[in-house]
Amino acid sequence: MILDDFLYFDTNGLYCKYGQFYIDPQQPVKTAVVSHAHADHAIANNNQVYCTEATAAFMQLRYGKTAAKEFDIVAYDKPFAIGDIQTTFIPAGHMLGSAQILMEYQGTKYLYTGDYKLQPDSTCEPIEWVKADVLITESTFADPNVIHPDPIEEIKKLNDIKSNILLGAYALGKSQRLIKLISEYAPNKTILVHHKIMPMNAIYEKMGFTLGKYQLYSRKLMKTQQEYVYIVPPFTFDSYIRATGVKRLFASGWKNLQVNQNDTLFISDHVDWNDILLTVEKTQPKQIWTLHGDGNHLRKHFGDAIFVKILN
Repeated sequence: MILDDFLYFDTNGLYCKYGQFYIDPQQPVKTAVVSHAHADHAIANNNQVYCTEATAAFMQLRYGKTAAKEFDIVAYDKPFAIGDIQTTFIPAGHMLGSAQILMEYQGTKYLYTGDYKLQPDSTCEPIEWVKADVLITESTFADPNVIHPDPIEEIKKLNDIKSNILLGAYALGKSQRLIKLISEYAPNKTILVHHKIMPMNAIYEKMGFTLGKYQLYSRKLMKTQQEYVYIVPPFTFDSYIRATGVKRLFASGWKNLQVNQNDTLFISDHVDWNDILLTVEKTQPKQIWTLHGDGNHLRKHFGDAIFVKILN
């Protein structure tokens, strides 16, 4: 039997009262299950955190001693118990260490996707499929009008830009994916990396995910036109709004983050409409619960075929 109140939001975030834990809490809590290390999902000062090895490493890098009082690091596909709930981390394909969270309670399977993507990405573990009674999916781009382009074709656009490029990207996950893609599909470019990104790259390399050829940014280098691609986090990108001698691009799935009328770089680490429909096909849920976006398009699409509940 599907429990309608198995997960719900309270003041601390998404709560499972049957296991007495939070998933990706927004405030520090006693017990947290963290799907991945992006800051909007992984905060500091939780007491006990269940997560993958890579997620713990990124949290410790970002938060130091306040990352958590205790980490319970669990490998993918290895069931573990939190109270009466059997829990399993399933690769989500979003970034290194990202996990879907499969929860089994009283014979019912609930699958929380966290942020996930289906596009191939050699800088993280590819998504794995499991069947569930309830699919709890992010709906960031759950709109029939949103179909993500091929990231390889997007990266190949850089080959036509002969000036230096200032490329804005989130420091964790997106930057490493870009380094790999540029290395493979725009090999004539020389990749420079902001110093804030370098320690995260080191974790990727340590865990066996080689990114390609890149080097630390030098102001002296960028004074010459050598088709450099300088990858910077958003705060640095915004501070260089009047930068001259460079083409400014921001790699994102969001239209409003494209900063250049002539050149765009639509590269998303989230599922689009078709990806979500494929996920439903693969997981075969009896119900779909949505969060982190608008679930109304899914509700309209499935009608009476599958019950769709909007959590947020």
